[in-house]
Amino acid sequence: RSFFFFFSKINLNMSDFKGLLMGMGNPLLDISADVGQDILDKYGVKLDDAVLAEEKHLPIYQELIDNYNAGFIAGGATQNSIRVAQWMLKASGKENETAFMGCVGSDAYAKNLEDCASKDGVLVNYMKDEATPTGTCAVLVKDGERSLIANLAAANNFKKSHLETPESTAIYTAAKFYYIAGFFLTVSVESLVTVAEHALANDKTFCLNLSAPFIIDFFGDAVATALPYADYLFCNESEAAAYAKKHDLGEDLKEVALKIAASEKKNDKPRTVIFTQGDKSTIVAKGGVVTEYAVDPLAKELLVDTNGAGDAFVGGFLSELVQGKDMETAVKAGHWAAKYIIQQPGTTIDKPCEYKN
Repeated sequence: RSFFFFFSKINLNMSDFKGLLMGMGNPLLDISADVGQDILDKYGVKLDDAVLAEEKHLPIYQELIDNYNAGFIAGGATQNSIRVAQWMLKASGKENETAFMGCVGSDAYAKNLEDCASKDGVLVNYMKDEATPTGTCAVLVKDGERSLIANLAAANNFKKSHLETPESTAIYTAAKFYYIAGFFLTVSVESLVTVAEHALANDKTFCLNLSAPFIIDFFGDAVATALPYADYLFCNESEAAAYAKKHDLGEDLKEVALKIAASEKKNDKPRTVIFTQGDKSTIVAKGGVVTEYAVDPLAKELLVDTNGAGDAFVGGFLSELVQGKDMETAVKAGHWAAKYIIQQPGTTIDKPCEYKN
């Protein structure tokens, strides 16, 4: 039997959280390495994709550590975005504006994740599962592109009961903006709905990411539950195409964005849909209008890996959104953050943010 209890740094007073932004998702430790095509083939994965680990994938984590000089980097899509948002908010003189919830084990990996997020200025409010190890994600990097294999482990055990603790309630009722990546839809839809219903009832802003084609293809009911709450919906071009295919929305991504923006919503606020497309223009649809924002491309020789690029875009975007900035300013910040992160291994933000909007 798993025993869950509240876990945080003692020197952080949860009930005093006055921040703007809360994320909830799967905290994972990235185990990242440069590999050849042989490893991708061996484990049946392709670049620019993300999958949940099956039995056949489980040996890869140790293989990367033993044979590929793997690096350990704090990860998990939502946690990455929240860390980047706080990093950029700090550059604007705003500290202690963000919090994150997810489930970890009781092990060194959990301590690593918490130390990293706390150092970045994020208030972490982890649920802790004594019986299950902290989740990991194999990041296979080839020619700068990445493939992800996530072994959720403890991250899969987040429960709505954690939101009912006084500390958690204080955090999510204080926040004004919420961000949850689609990966969390495989874990606890009822927890997402709890937060989304709070946002809806209190006229706060709820943001969602579709995260990966497999979420759309295999967790369609969960997506259909979450999407009507979304004031902002993020995804990349492959996820947009997967959603369009599943729902017969056509192949023109601008039209797809407009159709998703106009789809069922719980309130009358117009939904904003944002499609990133790597180094191609970002598509934004809202209120029947599509706008494209050009991306300043990065020289190929400066690319380290694309792991975390989409997460960083969201983090940069949210750092301006929560300050009430306009769409162009938010997208520009997202582009800057993504460009910075692809020049680092994973979501590495160990230097002060130098962004000036």
